Amino acid sequence: MQSMGEREGKRVDVDPKLLELLVCPLTKGPLSWDAERSELVSRVARLAYPVRDGIPIMLPSEARSIAPGKG
Repeated sequence: MQSMGEREGKRVDVDPKLLELLVCPLTKGPLSWDAERSELVSRVARLAYPVRDGIPIMLPSEARSIAPGKG
């Protein structure tokens, strides 16, 4: 299983199976992986949840607001 975020200076992709299981805690909608920023993005809620040390931080208080149409 691949992990998320950066490990040993190398950027890795999110495991597609994990992405299928995770949902936005506010909308219960799907999330997309933004590898460039190491974030899980909820387009409906317009929030980006950080991934730190390979661990998704799924707290709305920790999420970054994103502008409509961005992500």
